[in-house]
Amino acid sequence: MVDLSLEGRAIVVTGPGKGMGPGIAATLAEHGADLLLVGRDVGALETVQDDLGRFERRIEFHPTDLSSEASIGLMARKAIDLFGDKLFGLVNIAGLAGPTGRKLWQHTAADYDELFSVNVRGAFLLMRALMPALIDHRRGSIVHVGGTFGHKGVVDASIYGCTKWALRGLAKSAALEAGPFGVRVNIVAPGGVDGPRVQRQLAERAALDGTTAEELYARFAAGTALKRLNKDSDIAAAILFLMSEAARNITGQDLIVDGGTIV
Repeated sequence: MVDLSLEGRAIVVTGPGKGMGPGIAATLAEHGADLLLVGRDVGALETVQDDLGRFERRIEFHPTDLSSEASIGLMARKAIDLFGDKLFGLVNIAGLAGPTGRKLWQHTAADYDELFSVNVRGAFLLMRALMPALIDHRRGSIVHVGGTFGHKGVVDASIYGCTKWALRGLAKSAALEAGPFGVRVNIVAPGGVDGPRVQRQLAERAALDGTTAEELYARFAAGTALKRLNKDSDIAAAILFLMSEAARNITGQDLIVDGGTIV
């Protein structure tokens, strides 16, 4: 029997307030996890906390700047104090896409620094802050949300794509180092997820290409083997699996969920 239960486990979730975040947080809580919701937008965190009350789990939140070492350190201390040996892991959804529609030579150094400060440095700081507790417990699972741009070269998003490549290397190395202590580290790499962010990007690209967002959406979906984009639930299901005992022997992997675009 496949065991997807997260009963008795507490998980830190970054970026739960926007995009696919609320759906992922709800899936974790539905399957029994207590959660510490982490992000900068307090209003969004409160909204998700209220919504997750229907699952009768312990749902807390902590305002955190993922580009700040001090802020992440305070959050990790709260997670350890709140959950003790129930603290089981991290689902790191938070990330910046940065400006789109620019060639590499049109980006600024500030664009580079901003994207790396959250997408890579933030992931490093989160793992560094939480891993010692997981290692002490001799169990744990960390899942970062990466992306298919970490598997190929991309046009008009070179720095963003570079952060996803860097995240893969960071996670794979962390998996080797933490594995002997029972802690797993994996990535889920979504393709396009139908939602406000993709719709905004399609609108921006359509304006550059002289077409419509609807035409680009149809073209994007047609380029997948399954002829459809992801829903939030597709990504949530992959993360649930990797956080659960069903994936007890899986670490250092980058699970692509994209309807069959990269095959």
